[in-house]
Amino acid sequence: MVLSNEKNIMDKSILIFFATPVFLILILIEYLYGYKIGKNNYRLNDAFTSISLGLISRFPTILNLGFQSAAFIYAADQFNLRLLPNDSALTWIIAFFLYDLSYYWMHRLHHEIKLLWATHVVHHHGEDFNLATALRQTSSGFLWKWIFFIPMIAIGIPVDVFVSVAGVNLVYQFWVHTKHIGHLGFLEKIFITPMNHSIHHAKNKEYIDANYGGVFIIWDRMFGTYIPERADIKPIYGTVKPLNSWNPIWANLQVFYQMIKDSIKTKNISDKLKIWYGSTHWLPDDLEKNRNIITAENFSKKYNPRISNDQKLFGLVQLILIIFISFYVSLTLSEQTIMETAIFGLAIVLSATITSILFQGSEIAYKLHFLLSIVTIFAVYVTNFIDSALIAAQLISLQAVINIFFISLHKRLHNILNTKNT
Repeated sequence: MVLSNEKNIMDKSILIFFATPVFLILILIEYLYGYKIGKNNYRLNDAFTSISLGLISRFPTILNLGFQSAAFIYAADQFNLRLLPNDSALTWIIAFFLYDLSYYWMHRLHHEIKLLWATHVVHHHGEDFNLATALRQTSSGFLWKWIFFIPMIAIGIPVDVFVSVAGVNLVYQFWVHTKHIGHLGFLEKIFITPMNHSIHHAKNKEYIDANYGGVFIIWDRMFGTYIPERADIKPIYGTVKPLNSWNPIWANLQVFYQMIKDSIKTKNISDKLKIWYGSTHWLPDDLEKNRNIITAENFSKKYNPRISNDQKLFGLVQLILIIFISFYVSLTLSEQTIMETAIFGLAIVLSATITSILFQGSEIAYKLHFLLSIVTIFAVYVTNFIDSALIAAQLISLQAVINIFFISLHKRLHNILNTKNT
């Protein structure tokens, strides 16, 4: 029996799917504009990681992982107070404000509780602030983010209204991740804008943990978490404990791994538990003394290993191919079995991860990509796991062929592309 891979009506994925090509075009426009005016704030390695994380984060939803849909459907069926009419404009307005208020508290608690921070930190690892950073999303947020929105369903917000306002809220948040839009006057007193959202991404002690709203800044002003940008302090982006990696898998696991290590090392049993539910910045006394000392130099320094021109070219090709493959996987979901979608997702994750190794300067990435390419061709044309007629299957096969060709000519291309540097 073939299981169809159908979209879930309780998710905003459809809107995100149609918005994603627009997002990518705007990212390109922002890059070209910044380059033209001499204020480019893009690095290929950082942008690659951001975009890859965004594409990878869609697969848990596509594969219907998590409890969101089941929980929402159950709440709508068993606890619906039906306080709001289904066909009223007022319901839409209330839903829009309630969603953003719920988002504020969800977002704030993800900065204040270590376990929640472990999923959200992915979005803050980026040390550049640009539109690509908006796509830097966690793959584990589906585990509990939905809890914060259950009350909306319970009071009677219709499913289609909830999904719509959730999608609009998320799409709105994309444009506020740019440095090319300055102060917007009185609008900054009401809405989240690029200026006040850039403060949210800053790790300076004067700015950290502020401006949590999705659309409206009024919640931050109301609950005391609003901080404006100061003329004398330039925002420095990233996390206090830097990721120092381009690996999308490690980005999703870093804080979880650290919590496991800390809970093993600390001696007090209550502290072993508190590490998971305590404050983001808290450590037990017996571990506090081992906290890394942060200096002004390493606080502001960006992670940026040197790579050769041929590595940059290969990485750029991988980025373009991963984008197209991810898009066509999403476009043709109805034609795929769940197994096929899972295999495509795995191929994208592996390709992005291996490319991240390349961006860290390791030549072994070429060998790993070559091996992955051989396995991919075998999986598509020899095994029965994938229908070779699928566009997504043909695209990952094309990627494999391109990679084999590039890697086979690697030494010659290396010499040609790096002649200027010798």
